[in-house]
Amino acid sequence: MREVAVIGVGETEFGELWDRSFRDLGIEAGLKAIQDAKIASEDIDAVYIGNMSAGKFIDQEHVSALVADYAGLADRHLPTVRVEGGGACGAVALLQARLAIASGMYDIVVVGGAEKMTDVGDVQAAEILSSTADQEWESVFGATFAGLYAMMARRHMHEYGTKREHLAAVAVKNHKNGSLNPEAQFQKEITLETVLNSPMVADPLGMFDCAPLSDGAAAVVLCAADRARKFTDAPVLLKGSGQASDFLAVHDRRDLTTMDATVIAGKRAFQEAKLEPKDVQVAEVHDNFTISEILAIEDLRFVEKGKGGPATADGLTALNGKVSVNPSGGLKARGQPVGATGVAQAVEIVRQLRGDAGKRQVAGARRGLTHTLGGTGATAVVHIFERGA
Repeated sequence: MREVAVIGVGETEFGELWDRSFRDLGIEAGLKAIQDAKIASEDIDAVYIGNMSAGKFIDQEHVSALVADYAGLADRHLPTVRVEGGGACGAVALLQARLAIASGMYDIVVVGGAEKMTDVGDVQAAEILSSTADQEWESVFGATFAGLYAMMARRHMHEYGTKREHLAAVAVKNHKNGSLNPEAQFQKEITLETVLNSPMVADPLGMFDCAPLSDGAAAVVLCAADRARKFTDAPVLLKGSGQASDFLAVHDRRDLTTMDATVIAGKRAFQEAKLEPKDVQVAEVHDNFTISEILAIEDLRFVEKGKGGPATADGLTALNGKVSVNPSGGLKARGQPVGATGVAQAVEIVRQLRGDAGKRQVAGARRGLTHTLGGTGATAVVHIFERGA
């Protein structure tokens, strides 16, 4: 298969963007990525869009054609594809686009992700997010999205001695990183005490352990690596990808403290890239809840199983730590427009590997990783990137 490179990235600000529509956000991110890649519309072979639930959030389906239309590409009659995979849909769209180029079918593909989540009330939005869990065996019995992750947190505490302070350290770190990101939803640092004293959502997870509802969009331009130098002097290679699934219902899983889909997706990505976790300097991992990041850094083998909490509290995952985790602020502070998540993570890693991340730049970053979850971990996608020589 052909090697694939990222030649352009773009994203909108994330937040409660009352004056912006879904199409406005998607077009802004896509045009920024196209301009960054220095390509013309005639160069584009296909468009892939990650979107979880536009039909419920904004009563609009068929969003891939909509984005192409409002991007001025309708008269080019390009193939456009919408990809759904819960919170991982943007990462799955990136994987599908990569495979299309690697196979030789296309040379240049635009991958976008977008979600407009604040046009409905908070209760309805939470119900839409919870629809990625098992409706028949979890939601119908009153299990909320936060409640399911809270069960994972409680079990992790029981088995490994993880403390609420360890969970809170994730939020503190990511808000500190978010304060350095001009596109983040939350750009203000918080204290450990703020997290620990916040209202309880699902014990042991408080308000500051949970990522917000967000509007936003992100986009990247992928290109066959042998053509990338035509457009940029700083291509970032997509060296390895892995995707895996698990039981939809949490009660069917082998272990509440391990997301097997993450473990397998990570191993597949590292194997393809011919790399190990120690080779990665910067990672964007799924932190829709603080326990999610702790599980992710363990399951991706950045730290030993059970040591994710202490590692975070000790600064091993801080900016320019052993591995810099979520320098963008993550879902927790950058924001969580679910369809955009996997693509926004890729945007951050590309900026880090280019040396374009400003005040949150990870020194000497050469290789980076993204990790994205669908639902409560029934889908996991891992991508590994490397700065081009």
